[in-house]
Amino acid sequence: MAQRTASVTRNTLETQITVSINLDGTGKFESDTGVPFLDHMMDQIARHGLIDLNIHAVGDLHIDDHHTVEDIGITLGQAFKQAVGDKTGIRRYGHAYVPLDEALSRVVIDFSGRPGLDMNVEFTRGRIGSLDVDLFSEFFHGFVNHAQVTLHIDNLKGKNSHHQAETIFKAFGRALRMALEEDPRAIGMMPSTKGCL
Repeated sequence: MAQRTASVTRNTLETQITVSINLDGTGKFESDTGVPFLDHMMDQIARHGLIDLNIHAVGDLHIDDHHTVEDIGITLGQAFKQAVGDKTGIRRYGHAYVPLDEALSRVVIDFSGRPGLDMNVEFTRGRIGSLDVDLFSEFFHGFVNHAQVTLHIDNLKGKNSHHQAETIFKAFGRALRMALEEDPRAIGMMPSTKGCL
């Protein structure tokens, strides 16, 4: 399988973001977004997805975190789409259940070429640190729309919002890892009866 890397820069009047990824990495992570809890969650994606991930973001944080979080999702999605290529030989589907103490989340992903998000999470409080929990859905909407994946996220239980979020992002990383793995029984094959994704 060819090297699956990408580096994408997205500049707007609200944010300036660069994301670099290696889908076949070891989980190396560097991030400077100005949103500490988001950095913590991006580290979960890298570590559990075994994806080398570098994110640099400058955003209008003096307003709030919204534009920065959403635009990181968009740019990360663009980087994934570029790095994955035509999807020949990958498993395509991935899923994971991840617990953390009392919390449990399930994430299922399909590199379908069709963007779609179904996210069912009732956070037990509105903020984790300074981060508004509503911004997680903005992040994932940005990601799926630009990576062109179908993504289902369900927090099945949890009382601590930090634990809820962490199980979601760890499961997301694990599901990505499964979906992007080379399938030894389908080398050179497109994982679709349509012949393309």
